[in-house]
Amino acid sequence: MIEQLQNESLELLKQLIAIQSFSKEEDKTADLIEQFLQQRNIQTHRKLNNIWAYNKHFDAAKPTLLLNSHHDTVKPNSGYTRDPYDAAVEDGKLYGLGSNDAGGCLVSLIATFLYYYDQEALKYNICLATTAEEEISGNNGLECVLPDLGQLEFAIVGEPTQMNLAIAERGLLVLDCTVTGKAGHAAREEGDNAIYKALKDIDWFRSYRFSKVSEVFGSLKMTVTIINAGSQHNVVPATCTFTVDVRVTDAYTNEEVLKIIRTNVDCEVKPRSIRLKPSSIDKAHPLVQAGIALGRTTYGSPTTSDQALLSIPSLKVGPGDSGRSHMADEYVYVDEIAEGIDLYIKMLDPVLKG
Repeated sequence: MIEQLQNESLELLKQLIAIQSFSKEEDKTADLIEQFLQQRNIQTHRKLNNIWAYNKHFDAAKPTLLLNSHHDTVKPNSGYTRDPYDAAVEDGKLYGLGSNDAGGCLVSLIATFLYYYDQEALKYNICLATTAEEEISGNNGLECVLPDLGQLEFAIVGEPTQMNLAIAERGLLVLDCTVTGKAGHAAREEGDNAIYKALKDIDWFRSYRFSKVSEVFGSLKMTVTIINAGSQHNVVPATCTFTVDVRVTDAYTNEEVLKIIRTNVDCEVKPRSIRLKPSSIDKAHPLVQAGIALGRTTYGSPTTSDQALLSIPSLKVGPGDSGRSHMADEYVYVDEIAEGIDLYIKMLDPVLKG
């Protein structure tokens, strides 16, 4: 059965690659995934370009495991020498836009869902969610269907990790800060220079150290990346704005970090969003331990994914290599897909049946 699933997954991925599915334009790949599941007599649910389904013997009294990956892609960059939609296999590599990020993960998780679909007496229900707009952290992807999925216990998020275990992912806060002074003539003792006032807060962002340190990532990092002030050389600026990039670790929530910052600076601080949360799963979790027993290593992921939208324990793991994501002539090894399905099942067996 596993060999059949591996073959079907490869063919499904070829079909997905052949369909343009930029973020916000994933309707055709959503159609394909929907048809693929329905042809196997699986009831599907759809909202916009998101498709989800549950195992056959769903039991509301049991907790639910989420299997999630995305079917949108970035646009091909100018370095492509191949047709990004030609799903060709050469030297064991399947080429094509989205093959590695995250097509290999997506079809491997679909295969894993099919493997368990009609099995009885599982300890957990399984919800498969294939979602949109991941590449742009859009509002009409996983985030918009989470309320429809029901109560979830923990999740596997399919992203290319070489099947190693990303047990934590940094969150992201982008802060727009405004310091207000008073305009005046630079030649006279007039005004209240907003640049000078901003220096104190900028230095705080540079030097402040948060007390809690993540076991996986170490210290939380804040970096001032943009600054704007002034209109002409002889006018004391009344306003200075600057932007801060904050990479939040699993030691804090975004809300906690924002509160600490606002307590310590005088400038007005406006976050562009607090949606992209730090996420993690305990290293002692049975799913992680099952992966470690299979020889997989644990690490903290520097890249952001739909994992940031989940408020439950989640593990990011999947076939492929993050270093190939968004590269020209993107590819995934055929053997990586087969290995991904095999390892997903071996990791889940002791959790679902143990």
